[in-house]
Amino acid sequence: MKLRWLLAGALGLATITVAATLNDREPNRAEYCVADVEGTRAQVDLEQARWTSLMAAMAQNRGLPPRATTIAIATAYQESRIHNIDYGDRDSVGLFQQRPSQGWGTVEQIMQPPYSIGEFYDGLVKVADYTTLEITAAAQAVQRSAFPQAYAQHEPASRSLASSLRGYSPAAFTCQLNETGRGSASAVLADVDAAFGSLGGVVQGDDVVTRFTGAAEDTRIRGWALAHYAVANASHLGITSVSFDGRRWSVMDSPDGWVASEAAIDTVVIRTR
Repeated sequence: MKLRWLLAGALGLATITVAATLNDREPNRAEYCVADVEGTRAQVDLEQARWTSLMAAMAQNRGLPPRATTIAIATAYQESRIHNIDYGDRDSVGLFQQRPSQGWGTVEQIMQPPYSIGEFYDGLVKVADYTTLEITAAAQAVQRSAFPQAYAQHEPASRSLASSLRGYSPAAFTCQLNETGRGSASAVLADVDAAFGSLGGVVQGDDVVTRFTGAAEDTRIRGWALAHYAVANASHLGITSVSFDGRRWSVMDSPDGWVASEAAIDTVVIRTR
């Protein structure tokens, strides 16, 4: 699907220049992930990929629009560079630098990304017309930052990440990785269900297989959201390959990104061996 809501502008995330070439097959090549949507390239490290993909999955689970994901990513980038840090201004901690003294929860709660992301979305949906507000206004209404205009600089890259991780830009999110450890299909399924809510996936040997039904366009969007999530989390979950919609990504061939395959158009296959 064409990303109608992408705006041009300077990227806020680390982008454009990569020391390792995409055809580099050396075992110690640089590890990173990239969302590339309509000329906007957002490059993130593996921790940033993990948390941005969780923001996308949780927004989908809550039925929130892609705009909510864009706002969340841009806010977290400004507050913590999308790293789950245990320090900050005064008593601020976590992805969004939420403060226990301001009612966001305990330090232990805020340091759990699913909790902190959920709290951010709980605040965002209370903001009237947040989907049409400028990102600075929407983020500021939740965060009450001393520097609200700073959120805007991260909007273009955050849109690219949100569009790909929500499934609106097929095969647009990829990671270059070295070898991953041996994963567990049951652990992958549990992680996916915790992030998205149950998508109906099942464990088949070393694979997690999720078949989507319904309108073709909706099936493709939901399938790519899951496929991109699996790639974003491949390193820590021990995922070796992901197949969907005539494309395949694998750790071994990760510098090549998504390559043509015979993968089904309605079924995501996540392999852990």
